[in-house]
Amino acid sequence: MTKPLVVSIPHSLGREEAMRRLKTGLSRATSSVPVLSVDEERWEDNRMIFRVRVLGQAAAGHVDVAEDHVQVEVMLPWLLQRFAEVAQAAIRSRGQLLLTKKS
Repeated sequence: MTKPLVVSIPHSLGREEAMRRLKTGLSRATSSVPVLSVDEERWEDNRMIFRVRVLGQAAAGHVDVAEDHVQVEVMLPWLLQRFAEVAQAAIRSRGQLLLTKKS
């Protein structure tokens, strides 16, 4: 069994504001990344559970939102594991943009 891809993103927004931003963030990501589509997105308290499709390959995971950080955990299919480092950097970069306080 493969290990999940885990990305932790610090923020200073508080849990509620971070969740508000994330609830719109996944749909915006799909509009800017044509090879990404969302099969499922549901919230259970402060956890978003998702299934996405990238280049025809399905990946599933969850996002846990805390007061000071967000942790993304996703299981990539074997074909996409070759791109794990790129995916990790992209998740971290997009997450930081989404969770950065705007003045």
